[in-house]
Formats: sequence, C-alpha cells, structure tokens
Amino acid sequence: MRTLLQTILIAFVLATAAPALAQEDRRPEIGERLEIGMSTDEIAIASDFRGADLTIFGAIEGYDPRLLAQAKYDIVVALEGPKDNQTVRRKERVLGIWVNRRSMTFELAPESYSLSSTRDVDDIAPAAVLNSIGVGLQHIRLDPVGFFGDGSNVSEFRDAFRRLKETGGFYQRDPGGVQFISASLFKATVRLPANVPNGTHVVRAQLFREGVFISEKAMPLRVVKTGLEQMISNAAFNNPVSYGILSVILAVLTGWIASVVFRKD
Repeated sequence: MRTLLQTILIAFVLATAAPALAQEDRRPEIGERLEIGMSTDEIAIASDFRGADLTIFGAIEGYDPRLLAQAKYDIVVALEGPKDNQTVRRKERVLGIWVNRRSMTFELAPESYSLSSTRDVDDIAPAAVLNSIGVGLQHIRLDPVGFFGDGSNVSEFRDAFRRLKETGGFYQRDPGGVQFISASLFKATVRLPANVPNGTHVVRAQLFREGVFISEKAMPLRVVKTGLEQMISNAAFNNPVSYGILSVILAVLTGWIASVVFRKD
C-alpha cells in the first residue's frame, strides 16, 4: 500500500513539473537571417595591381517589416585576410642608437581587415557584444602569445598594432559603406589594399537588431598572384635553397655589371 502511494505521488509531481520544464525549454525563435553573394570568389594580383573595391550584395530574410521601416536593423560586412602570428616591436634609444627592446606577438591576427557598416560600429552594439564576436577594428581579438607579467602593457601593444596596420593601409573602415538599395536588399563595398596579402580571405556579414547580434554569413575569397610574381613566390616557397643561391648570384652579377658600366677609365 505504501509503495502504491509513493508511486502515485511521484507520478503527480512529474505531471505537474512537466509543463514548467517545457516552458523553460521554450525559447523565442530568431527568424531573421542573412544571405550574401559576390561577383567573384577569386582575385588575381598582377604587378600593376593598385588596390580594388569588392562589392557584396545581400538580403535579410525573415525580417520584421515594422522594424525594417524604423531602421532597427544594422549590417556589418568585413573582409578578413589570412590569419597568422604577428609581432609588434618597440624601439628605445640606447646610447644614441634606436634598438628593439620589447616586443609582443599576437596569436592568429588577421593580416588585413576592411570593414563596412550601416553606421559607426560602436553605435550599433555595446562594446561587450562587439568584443564577443570580434567585430570592429577596436574589437578584433588580439591575444598575446606567452606570459607578459601582469598584462599591464598589453593594451599599449594592441593600440600600436592597430595604429601600424591602419597607417599601412592593411586595416580600413567605412561607416556608411553598407547601404539598403530596396526593402531588405543591401550592398556593401570593402577595399583591398595595393599590398593585399596572398591567400584565402573571408567575407563576413553580421546582422544586428536593435543592438543585438542576430546572425552571420561567411564566404571565402581567394587572392592569388599571377604572372612573374607567382613564379617568384612559388620558387621561394617550394625551393628556398635554390632560390637563395640564385638571388645571391644575380645580386653579385648585377653589381659586377654596374661596376663595369660605370667604371671611370
């Protein structure tokens, strides 16, 4: 009898708890998503390359017409270059000579980064949200390699890294570079610098709704060298010893020819 009562009591508790658990598991579904496309998935770099603009077209699917009419949606499009460990060095004056005294290496930082958005990125979402997804020049993940004491100088090196990249044209931003052309359709333009790194780049588009990150879409873009530049690059990579010996021979030969041509009798 006691066992039967216990069984009935357990069944009653489970029956009453099930709706509550189901309600907790029920989460609001996000209907919006992005679709993007590019005119090309490969860009060839020749000796006369001076930079180029890449246009990305896209659309918001499953959008709320009321929110779209109120301009509650924001879009950020970024072209990220290949990632690699990159080092920043600080020069200090020692006995009248500038030498590298301190350095910091950041793990897998993008070699180039071109950003386009509907408005300034820092006005689109809180800094915490941008940091969590690594969107924006000031929010790219720059994680130092190794141990650096209490970390008090990390911000200094991060700022120096971003400043050098922007000065060199590798990091760029264009607030207002994303424009709606009709209803939910938009286009964005990102810039490839003249010294764009070779390799696989990634185009990322992020959708925000009233400061909340909603969805992301990514597509690869190959940047390859052509002609003589590609031959030299392949030779240096595939046969480094032969390439080095040939470079030394050419340098010596060039110097000898120059000395003969410009020799004063």
